Amino acid sequence: MKNQKEPQKSTEQEKKGNNRRDFLKSGVLAGAGLAVGTIAFASCKDEKEIQEKRKQPQNSSKRKLGTLEVSALGLGGLPVNGFYGGGIREQKHVNKLYQGAYENGLTFFDTAEVYGPLTNENQVGAAVKPFRKDVVIATKFGFNVDQVTGERKGIDSRPETIRSAVEGSLKRLRTDYIDLLYQHRVDPNVPIEDVAGTVKDLIQEGKVLNWGLSEPGLNTIRRAHAVHPLSAIQNEYSLWTRDSEAEVLPLCEELGIGFVPWCPLGYGFFAGAINENTRFSQGDFRTILPRTTPENLKQNLQLLYFVKEWGLRKNATPAQISLAWLQAHKPWIVPIPGTSKLVHLKENLRANNINFTPEELNEFHTELSKIQVAGAKNIQPIVDDMGVESAPKK
Repeated sequence: MKNQKEPQKSTEQEKKGNNRRDFLKSGVLAGAGLAVGTIAFASCKDEKEIQEKRKQPQNSSKRKLGTLEVSALGLGGLPVNGFYGGGIREQKHVNKLYQGAYENGLTFFDTAEVYGPLTNENQVGAAVKPFRKDVVIATKFGFNVDQVTGERKGIDSRPETIRSAVEGSLKRLRTDYIDLLYQHRVDPNVPIEDVAGTVKDLIQEGKVLNWGLSEPGLNTIRRAHAVHPLSAIQNEYSLWTRDSEAEVLPLCEELGIGFVPWCPLGYGFFAGAINENTRFSQGDFRTILPRTTPENLKQNLQLLYFVKEWGLRKNATPAQISLAWLQAHKPWIVPIPGTSKLVHLKENLRANNINFTPEELNEFHTELSKIQVAGAKNIQPIVDDMGVESAPKK
């Protein structure tokens, strides 16, 4: 997708355009409907040069997802794929972002077959190629996606579809193994034992090293884990979406499974760029997100103001407080905020240096419990695919 030259902006327009996590027009759902464009793959620096220039990470803390060691924060791939507007980023821009992440100690990169579809895996694969052996790549299967056109035809986790998806992912990621492979959404028509058995075979073949589930039902987690141990569960989890705390997190702790919050900044809400006067452009996903509609936004801003107050206490941004709060729950929780800007990535990484004492966490949760969140956590089509149980094994 080629970027057209924009007319010169006024100073006020520039300020607005450069606002933290400024979302442009977006009418697509997570992992679906992104425009498929031609990606011009700029050449990466060779591995030796990058290794020589690599900086000492500002925070080298690591965490465990099951037995898989990852950086304390990950990087979600959707923003560079144009999900939040601005079109698919040029590969040279993506290379710089991912190299910057690597040089600053972030080595956990999340993508999926349906991000594009197909294009984001290409972006990530090209960007991390010079230092592939030093990083962890997570990707996802779970939909019937044409491996040539990218046409998506619905949820599908039949064994043959899984194998086709993995072969396509390996090719696009320019690798011979996937560190962490998720089922993107549970297929209610395929027993999870068949899914787990197929992934177990792929692990034995060396094509996959670890596996996980995204937004599964509780019983499905237990059944999948019994066939082959899960390394991670990836669910939506943030200051305004906390339903995983009731049952999913305790189950993860019981079974020794890591937890990866997606959308940890609430579609950019906790990045602090939204106020009571914000009006989203036509096509922006947040125009239909229940919690950012005009009737609910005023109430939900009370939550943002609360986070900003804690930011003043901790000398941190709202994004940093939001991420550090997630990390403070358990040492096996690894948020994956997405961004297309290196400055925002570095800002997020400073969350690794923010600590909450037990007393502060208690105070935080006491105050947080008094704030009522208005609106459903997501639009109904997305919610309908969450917490699904797979078909019983006959």
